[in-house]
Amino acid sequence: MTDSQLRAGLVGLGAMGRNHARVLNALEGVDLVAVADPVADAASLPSGVGLVAQVEDLIALGVDYVVVACPTAYHEQVGLALAAAGVHALIEKPLAHTAEASVRLAAAFEAAGLVAGVGHIERFNPAVASLRERLKAGELGEILQVVTRRQGPFPGRIADVGVVKDLATHDIDLTGFVTGQSYRTISAQTVSRSGREHEDMIAAVGQLSGGAIANHSVNWLSPFKERTTVVTGDRGCFVADTLTADLTFYANGVVDTEWEAISNFRGVSEGDMIRYAIRKREPLLVEHEHFRDAVLGKPNDIVDLRRGAMTVEVSEMMLRSAATGQTVALDATALDGAGTR
Repeated sequence: MTDSQLRAGLVGLGAMGRNHARVLNALEGVDLVAVADPVADAASLPSGVGLVAQVEDLIALGVDYVVVACPTAYHEQVGLALAAAGVHALIEKPLAHTAEASVRLAAAFEAAGLVAGVGHIERFNPAVASLRERLKAGELGEILQVVTRRQGPFPGRIADVGVVKDLATHDIDLTGFVTGQSYRTISAQTVSRSGREHEDMIAAVGQLSGGAIANHSVNWLSPFKERTTVVTGDRGCFVADTLTADLTFYANGVVDTEWEAISNFRGVSEGDMIRYAIRKREPLLVEHEHFRDAVLGKPNDIVDLRRGAMTVEVSEMMLRSAATGQTVALDATALDGAGTR
């Protein structure tokens, strides 16, 4: 790498790839050299950025790192080529099409001593980052439940995976990230209504390692878009809206009620509500800043490939549960080295 600017490449110029190209092209300390996509139009690229057909062409240009944003089915092939060439890589989520492929990628980059990360962008959402810090500080007490709702219209651009690996992987990673807990069991049901081979809706319930319950509702069948995470604990609950990057705290009440019909219920009561003022920066930009810093050997919070492989494994647990009608337990030896952070 050069002393002044890192040379970056990008594989894939679809909807997410165009966002990566936009951010990379303006990222301080980085030059976006070229994009590899066999069917892209060069006119859609930022000025001065080249277009090549294959990842091997990018490697030949002498890039320091590459962002992989091609369809999931090609992640393993592209990632292994980069690892073999000694090129660092930021790979979009899900890490690969199967948990086994994800582990192979993690092992390849580890063996080569390279920096590699997974693009779990929700970690860099201001609401999620603030939520995690507040949970780590014990502001909620014991965590009892995490409920996520992620729904919206069907995205025609997604063809190689269903809603579980495309969308639910966000919530799987987010849940482990904010709670510091890992999944132990999963029970799930899926629905397929779009006419494709993949599922369009999932409802899942998981048991986490610290005793908390996780509930995930994810679909491509809703006419409105929602991205909400609710964490309930001893002292109340946090509600994170990742569409608006807002975080709200609902405290358990501490004032006795004089209304007899309500006071007979021996549960928590409504308390104060606080909506936090949070500095809001674009999550994709923050993600790229962290990966750039990781390549430079600076402090960073990238999502490593072992964590990404664990997320893919939990998504496959969901699909196995839905297919068999049974609760599925995590095989603790399946993904050696994968943690919750």
